Amino acid sequence: MGHDIRIVTEAQLREIVALDRDLVDVIERGFVALAAGEVVMPPILSMDLPQVNGEVDVKTAWMPGVEGFAIKVSPGFFDNPALGLASLNGLMVLLSARTGLVQAVFLDNGYLTDIRTAAAGAVAARHLAPATVETAGVLGTGVQARLQMQAAHLERPFRRVLVWGRDAARAQACARDLAETLGIEAQVAATPEAVVRDSQLVVTTTPSRTPLVQADWLHDELLVTAMGADQAGKTEIAPAALEAAGLYVCDRVSQARVSGELEGALAAGLMQDVVPPELGALIGAMPAPRPGCIICDLTGTGVQDTAIATHVHARLGDAGSVIAV
Repeated sequence: MGHDIRIVTEAQLREIVALDRDLVDVIERGFVALAAGEVVMPPILSMDLPQVNGEVDVKTAWMPGVEGFAIKVSPGFFDNPALGLASLNGLMVLLSARTGLVQAVFLDNGYLTDIRTAAAGAVAARHLAPATVETAGVLGTGVQARLQMQAAHLERPFRRVLVWGRDAARAQACARDLAETLGIEAQVAATPEAVVRDSQLVVTTTPSRTPLVQADWLHDELLVTAMGADQAGKTEIAPAALEAAGLYVCDRVSQARVSGELEGALAAGLMQDVVPPELGALIGAMPAPRPGCIICDLTGTGVQDTAIATHVHARLGDAGSVIAV
């Protein structure tokens, strides 16, 4: 007995879902479900491909009470811009949580990953950032740098953004785009230190394998959300900075230990006995008063992929093409 599969392209998906507060709410519910302990989420299948400056991650999660679950394939090939291609690509397959049959294939070229990752940063800003943010900062100049600032602005509408990147021209371009998109003041910072010291909210979005944020730059009115460390060996935050923070939070402890900022701290002999809280457990339960500087380590979870894929599926209408198999 056959069934139908819906095929949806990136262009069609962009018409259906965007980075907005509705999406932030969807991703927030995913964090809460993960913290509740009933989600089935295997470790990330990850391939590091240094010979071609690339990597591939496969993520998935089954959530109780949700009709489907996603399997997401996310390649990153970082020499692609020299070929006129995007660094990130990929697709999501949505399967029925009841029968396992494929319901839809989202040929999103990484779009859904991009906006769900940005929405995760917005969840962190919603619950962990200081109540008032005058200046936000971003380390990195790519698509995710732009999206993270747009997402953070949804929750903390700052008036100024600082941008740092290794390539000055790309940093200038990123600052111009953010100034136009958000209607705010945007400046290029000379160093990561200047960004961290002068901001109340900082997001790091690079694939760095050497720390960019140092402990002595931190201050009490600061949230640093680290997005880049999603594979073993990557690090944007110095291990001493994790130990110096008033609170270190992650999305999934088991992932942060092997492919997040916590991996580097453990390798340095720090935080050996620390079991950090997960972001989902702090939603609606943040300790008061605010515990000084907070570092939030988001490695990216399969729950976020299932959350956005099922959200999109519920809004498809007649979008895409249907094939019978």
